[in-house]
Amino acid sequence: MRISTRGRYSLEALLYMALLPQGEYSSTRTIAENTGISDGYLEQLFIPLRKAGIVQGIRGPQGGYLPGRALNEIKVGDILRAVEGPLDLVECVNANICPAENSCLSRHTWSSLYKEIRGCVDSISLADLVEAYHSIDQLEYAI
Repeated sequence: MRISTRGRYSLEALLYMALLPQGEYSSTRTIAENTGISDGYLEQLFIPLRKAGIVQGIRGPQGGYLPGRALNEIKVGDILRAVEGPLDLVECVNANICPAENSCLSRHTWSSLYKEIRGCVDSISLADLVEAYHSIDQLEYAI
């Protein structure tokens, strides 16, 4: 499984917004300037993220975007599925369309791996990432 730039950039943009004071919103231009992601690409990414309720847009000349729900309610898996689609490793595992389901030798492996990945990305919230970011920021380094 490979996460595309759509998934990585969406997560990075949302983490940027999550690090802002609560209720503060940011334009795609500001997000682009601070993350290095192009403004146009951010606009494209925010379309499915808005549809999924992950980001909320504020219209007007001073408009922008902010997280659409509480940070602890937005999971990494939600973000990835909104912009990447299903996180299936192989088609037959989640859709249960494998004609050889009962005799497939590798289905159990793919199914177990899919459950582990899904469990991992669905257990990490934006709030968790913000907390991790702040704890890294507070580490002391000695040479």
